[in-house]
Amino acid sequence: MQSSVFRESIRYCVPSVLGMLGLSCYILADTFFIANGIGTDGLAALNLALPIYSLIHGIGLMLGVGGATQFSIGKSRAGADANTSAFTHTLTAAAVFAGIFVLAAVFLAAPITHLLGADEVVFAMSKTYLQMLLLFSPAFLLNEILLSFVRNDGSPHLSMAAMAGGSIFNILFDYIFIFSLKMGIFGAVLATCIAPVISIGIQSVHFIRHKNSFHPTREPFDGSLLKKIVAGGLPSLVTELSGGVVMTVFNQIVLQISGNVGVAAYGVVANLSLVVIAMYTGVAQGMQPIVSKSYGTGNGTRGKSALRYAVWFTVILSVYIYGIVFFGCDWITGIFNREGNSELHRIAAAGLKVYFIGGFFAGCNIVLSSYFAAAEHIRPGNILSLLRGFALILPAALVLSHVWGMPGLWASFPVAEGVTFVAGCLLQKRLPCEKFA
Repeated sequence: MQSSVFRESIRYCVPSVLGMLGLSCYILADTFFIANGIGTDGLAALNLALPIYSLIHGIGLMLGVGGATQFSIGKSRAGADANTSAFTHTLTAAAVFAGIFVLAAVFLAAPITHLLGADEVVFAMSKTYLQMLLLFSPAFLLNEILLSFVRNDGSPHLSMAAMAGGSIFNILFDYIFIFSLKMGIFGAVLATCIAPVISIGIQSVHFIRHKNSFHPTREPFDGSLLKKIVAGGLPSLVTELSGGVVMTVFNQIVLQISGNVGVAAYGVVANLSLVVIAMYTGVAQGMQPIVSKSYGTGNGTRGKSALRYAVWFTVILSVYIYGIVFFGCDWITGIFNREGNSELHRIAAAGLKVYFIGGFFAGCNIVLSSYFAAAEHIRPGNILSLLRGFALILPAALVLSHVWGMPGLWASFPVAEGVTFVAGCLLQKRLPCEKFA
């Protein structure tokens, strides 16, 4: 059975990691092209607007992962004829959030931009970027939902292809819009916003070929089901939302210490961090269908084996990532420093080496919290997510930056993730998945 679980883990995790890597390139491509096509001010403007992307992406993940978890558990218990009310309720919730985001784009774009800390130098660019993200939020949300449901419906490679297709489009049109058509920050965000539409189009193959076992249905609202969807996807939301909140707080701290150049330097670290966290999320999402199916059928050993393999994948991935970051920090910083700003280079290169020590712990924390959620152990999963998302990182950033300045700020991430990892190990020891028994 172990070899069977290993093969299934590879089947789901590898496409999921590659797909999330492609999806995260939405923003990384913007970072590269904005840095080289617009400059330091454009990079700072992008970084100030990124929390909005984290919020939209996080809610999409929450609904997608939570809804697909309920879909997968129900299907494993009731068979292929299980109803798909989870999908209907997920779409309904997404429509409500999309409406709120679009209204915010129309009426609140300027106040939100001020709230995020944009000064007069970068205000217009930041406002343009976040307003477009909010207007295209329905596409971002629907894309995240379909990615999770298609993956749980037995087509992980199609999900990967959809994410990769959207990213390729984004990278190609980032270049065209910014360099060829000289559209500036608007061109960058336009390419990013069209990318999920391309991804949705690729996933439509799942429906055209009639391989889908889920579809919207007309049925009464079930509050308890919606609660399970939200609770099951909450760790994914916290992972993404915390990134946005932490980025906002870090931006304010960095502005006081190093000004806009410091924010641009932090943008290099933060954007690379989004890519790394996305890959860890890919491992967790690849593990989720196996754990949910195992939970649905009462096979605890299989679910725990999937967790063990996911942790090993994460550790190996972390070793490779940190090796690349540590030895390639000058090269990485140079990619996003077209102007050759020595201060930006110094701050970012030093930050990369310290900040990404936390990746070893962060990956395991994300996997473990997702494991709890996939097995419907909501409380320990939420505790772990809240610890790493808000409860530890924000106080650590404020205290350590006050004592040691920028080095202290960089160190707050590994410190917070390390403490969370210890708490996660204790939760796993005290709260094994007895529901599997």
